[in-house]
Amino acid sequence: MSKCEQCIVREFSSLKTLTKDELISMSNCKTASSIKKGEALFLEGDNVNGVYCIKEGVCKMTKLSANGKDQIVKLTQKGELLGQRSLISDEPANLSAIAVEDMQVCFIPKSEILNFFNTNNNFSMSLMKSICGDLKDADDTLVNLAQKNVKERLAQTLLYFEKNFGVSNDNSLKLQLSREEIASIIGTATESCIRLLSEFKKLGLIELQGKKITILDKAKLKRLIE
Repeated sequence: MSKCEQCIVREFSSLKTLTKDELISMSNCKTASSIKKGEALFLEGDNVNGVYCIKEGVCKMTKLSANGKDQIVKLTQKGELLGQRSLISDEPANLSAIAVEDMQVCFIPKSEILNFFNTNNNFSMSLMKSICGDLKDADDTLVNLAQKNVKERLAQTLLYFEKNFGVSNDNSLKLQLSREEIASIIGTATESCIRLLSEFKKLGLIELQGKKITILDKAKLKRLIE
């Protein structure tokens, strides 16, 4: 198991503000685990009792809606912390965390994180800024759902996938989601998402091959949003 003070991933989260002694202490109490695609790190309503640091892989944060379907609220990736809001608010998890692909994660107990929070001002400030950033993203999502039509939201989502998760060697989007998952992100029915993707293909904006999506005309996708 790698040592926290030697881990590059921590530089992407609030953990970068910890001192060497704090990192050594964290190394001694963390637990590392592998999460298979489709498995849950935790479910909505669970008491998480710590935070997860993502070393590898992508995770979807979902909320169970009134109709019994999971709404994807956010996608998280390497370097991000999961469960920090519940830890600070001392409430059960408000969202479920499900692996979109195989993941490597480290779990840091609540007692350890709260000790850093109470003794390291830089860490506590960084953690609160991160939580505020999540709230801002949630606000932006609500505005997009209210002000953008489904076609605009799909174009924005595809560009977001490319910018934040990159492309494979064949230039297809590295993040491969099912049509149902993409529909959940943009807030529409799966059938509508499939129809819109086909329309984008006919317009020459994207190429489709199974789950693979390749952006062919980024400029036109941007114009759709604007």
